[in-house]
Amino acid sequence: MELFPPADATLAGTLDALRSGRTSCREVLERCLDRIDDREREVRAWAFLDREGARAQADQLDADHKAGRPLGPLGGIPIGVKDIIYVAGLPIEYGVPGYVDLLCANLSETEANKLRSYNIPEHDAPIVADLKRRGAIILGKAVTTPYAWIDPPPTRNPWNLDRTPGGSSSGPAAAVACGMCLGALGSQTGGSITRPASFCGIAGFKPTYGSWSTEGVFPLAQSLDHPGPIARTVADLALLANIRATPSEVPLTIGRLRQWFDERTEPAMLDAMEHLTAILTAAGHRVVSSTLPREFPEIAAHHFTILSAEAAVNHRRSLTRSPACYPPRIRKLVEDGKHVSHDDYLAARDFQRLVRGLFESHFDEVDALLTPAALGPAPGPETTGDPAFNSPWSFLGLPTITHPIGLSPDGLPLGLQLIGRAGPEGEADLFGVALRTESALRQAAGAGELPPLPRP
Repeated sequence: MELFPPADATLAGTLDALRSGRTSCREVLERCLDRIDDREREVRAWAFLDREGARAQADQLDADHKAGRPLGPLGGIPIGVKDIIYVAGLPIEYGVPGYVDLLCANLSETEANKLRSYNIPEHDAPIVADLKRRGAIILGKAVTTPYAWIDPPPTRNPWNLDRTPGGSSSGPAAAVACGMCLGALGSQTGGSITRPASFCGIAGFKPTYGSWSTEGVFPLAQSLDHPGPIARTVADLALLANIRATPSEVPLTIGRLRQWFDERTEPAMLDAMEHLTAILTAAGHRVVSSTLPREFPEIAAHHFTILSAEAAVNHRRSLTRSPACYPPRIRKLVEDGKHVSHDDYLAARDFQRLVRGLFESHFDEVDALLTPAALGPAPGPETTGDPAFNSPWSFLGLPTITHPIGLSPDGLPLGLQLIGRAGPEGEADLFGVALRTESALRQAAGAGELPPLPRP
């Protein structure tokens, strides 16, 4: 386990090796499958593996490459897909083990067989189809928390099996962290990409709201849902997101949001953030204090109003029909959402638009905003961690990137969170910032300025 992996363990480095002929698609895939064989029993990152389908994809790509046909921008890269995202021909269980059997418990055999057929999609979600068009190999479905909410998953953190990998993109983050795949698709409604990436010592990108299609992604709350990629490094994320990012040579100005965040940050994370600030300053960048709007503390309540109300609409009928499919926390979310009034929902949406506008001016003065990616290192498996530092950006729809900054005293990963301006240009600029912050930290680690990394 490494926070700053060598090139051959990254998506970008693997693509270079594939294009130069130093390895083959089948060899890359088999290395991932070997890693699954080594660690899946304890990590439990996968809901469904398509070993033979992935091997067939890899062999076809190798044959195409040998015949002189291009591999594609992601040709030969094994990818995991969160199990709320449709992949043609692969079952979907929405994070509920035995989902179909639970649904079919009181149905006739004819009705049950018809229902089972619905849980093997005939079509890919557009974001999956795009990966396939670019040559990626879909390895299987990675574990999500039930319906992408906060009931703990079976997945464990590969850095420490007594800790959570975070949620709801639990399986995608854990699988990428221990080399079972080179990238994954996750989703975030509160903090479900950022927090798992931080807890597992990898990188995650939550795009601008609406910039990635949610078609074929089972909704939790449509006004807040963001699909996005998880990978080992920022450069790997950019390849998955198909974003060209060229870091500027001009020193960065980064606005660190303190106040509300520092009051809630655990000591190990706060120390890591101070050390990060010192590293960036030594590298010639400016880290300045940015002020939060006075309305900021109200975001959490309005976020929950929208989330619970929309979740209730999405799940009310299914919960009534099949209560056994709903563990306690998603059940409570739906019940809470039933009591949200129409006026309260509209007021929350109005507040969302108001605060989004207040944040636009921040980016006239800084290249990105900076906070911790989580309160601290990964807690125990009875929780998926507190999304308090992530939910505001899901609420506002602003793009975020997380990547590792170091290790806690007990050897657990800690991550930063960078927030950028909404839209394609804002996302490209954000990647430019993240590439430089990651580079500064990697250089500091190479110079011995970060704690030594534990080895498996």
